[in-house]
Amino acid sequence: MKIGLMANPKARDVVEIANRTMDIFGPDADIALENDLASLLGRPGKPIEELQVDVLITIGGDGTILKALHKNDSPIAGINAGMVGFLTSIDIEEMDAMITRIKEGRFDVEERIRLRVCLNKTRLFDCTNEGVIHTSHISKMRDFEIWVDGEQAMCIRADGIIVATSTGSTCYSLSVGGPIIDPQVEAFVIAPIAPFKLSARPIVVPAKSRIEIKPVKERDCVLVLDGQEEIEVGPDDSVIFTMSEKRSRFVQFGKSFYDKVWEILSI
Repeated sequence: MKIGLMANPKARDVVEIANRTMDIFGPDADIALENDLASLLGRPGKPIEELQVDVLITIGGDGTILKALHKNDSPIAGINAGMVGFLTSIDIEEMDAMITRIKEGRFDVEERIRLRVCLNKTRLFDCTNEGVIHTSHISKMRDFEIWVDGEQAMCIRADGIIVATSTGSTCYSLSVGGPIIDPQVEAFVIAPIAPFKLSARPIVVPAKSRIEIKPVKERDCVLVLDGQEEIEVGPDDSVIFTMSEKRSRFVQFGKSFYDKVWEILSI
């Protein structure tokens, strides 16, 4: 088995965790390091795009995982050294046991849908959590047209619009009143951010839907993909969301989605 290892260089105890992980796999293990982590450890590394591995272990929080998924399709096992860790599968306290299970192949891989995002006709990065279109100026609302499968579903004045996967339903979408959706359900949430309309509510659509969002009038917006990439959106642009042909893959050790919900959202 070939293992990839990457980290957020600013994560707590990152060097110690990386060294401990490599110690558990042993000196004969086939381990490839991502460039930033390799630099911290004084070892040779590769860009994340070039890590062709059976399991990619990340050290950090959810942002580290999302960054990896934008450029690598390997199954992810995240060691939580960040703030939230909803997507991570390994807590530091159980790290030795879980890394040993990876070494021995005693784990499952869960696949989840991604968002395919296009700005006009240009395909951007796929999203595991969400794509967000929001105003580029603080306290400046604007109008958005939202079309689902060619039919206008909303025309709303708001700070922005979130389009989230079921995986992303427990992230930004949840904070603006969106529903929690089991990640086994293939659906997208369309959630307005601070809408200027009391009746405005998030809606859930099938993942096979084609969602198009058009900013109205002349103020520019920003499209943010999984909190990792930012792209300017002009008044004549449209952003199209569909289900990607690719899936996000996560290493699992038996802890259920609902265990995670209770563990993190009840804090």
